Amino acid sequence: MTQRRIAFVTGGAGFIGSNIAAKLAEDPTLDVVICDRLREAELGKWKNIAKHPIGDFVAPEDMFDWLEKRWRDVEVVVHMAAVSSTTEPDADKIVHSNFTLSRDLFRWCADRQRRLIYASSAATYGDGGQGFDDDNSYEALTALRPLNTYGWSKALFDIFAVRQAARDYAPPQWVGLKFFNVYGPNEEHKRSMKSVASQIWPHVRDGHGVQLFKSYRADVPDGGQQRDFVYVRDAADVTEWLTQNPQVNGVFNLGSGTARSFEDMARAVFTAAGKPAKIDYTPMPPMIRDKYQYFTEARMDRLKAAGYAKPMTPLEEGIGDYVRNYLSQPDPYR
Repeated sequence: MTQRRIAFVTGGAGFIGSNIAAKLAEDPTLDVVICDRLREAELGKWKNIAKHPIGDFVAPEDMFDWLEKRWRDVEVVVHMAAVSSTTEPDADKIVHSNFTLSRDLFRWCADRQRRLIYASSAATYGDGGQGFDDDNSYEALTALRPLNTYGWSKALFDIFAVRQAARDYAPPQWVGLKFFNVYGPNEEHKRSMKSVASQIWPHVRDGHGVQLFKSYRADVPDGGQQRDFVYVRDAADVTEWLTQNPQVNGVFNLGSGTARSFEDMARAVFTAAGKPAKIDYTPMPPMIRDKYQYFTEARMDRLKAAGYAKPMTPLEEGIGDYVRNYLSQPDPYR
């Protein structure tokens, strides 16, 4: 009997996870197993995985039982499951999902010598005052000051992983990916947490204007707040490359490497739709003003030095593909 090759993807029906699952499923010799919750059918989360073959579907509460039964077949665990809302009020819920569960999965992979690729976040960098260099040293990681519980929970796990690796108690491959501002298909279920491109699309499509946040810094114009926007296709490509390069270990930035403004993104959506830009500015909610990042830009040197050579997708190209091939289509799912 031929042994199965399994990629076990937690959060595999979510936004980034489903795009990674779709990419990995292109390999006919690999079974992609999804571990997730689909929740309300009308949210359409199931549609994120409806176009691709999956080897199995596992409920999160059954994850470790399933892994224990099938661990010999598992080549890699891709851990994308997380509470990703930066405004989630339940700190215990965030820590349990983003740290405790991740810690237990890291230990399981170390004990069973299975490879692990997991989602970290650019939110670990806080206000960016110390830059966006993915230095893996314990000193650099502990010096970061995230602005919210979500960012702190991700930073906590990065520190845990680095410390365990230093003690020679780690999976044979372990990689954390600090995702910057990811956009692209399969984010319909995220509602208020969708990318700006996805949120403004209905207004652009219908010929209306869109609103961006005003700036509360004298040196930044309204709509001029900058982010490192990265197309989800690149996130999937990097993850697939990591599954093929087990010698790569550590925490890496995953962005485009170029900061662009929210106005740039909005204008790219209007351009892709073939419509003139109509942009107004609205006050930023007081609850987030003091915790708002005005600039993020990933340093991508370490990933390139590790051997990843494919260029990242420029903003206008990524938005053009997203609008033409997904957002404007009757079926917007990948």
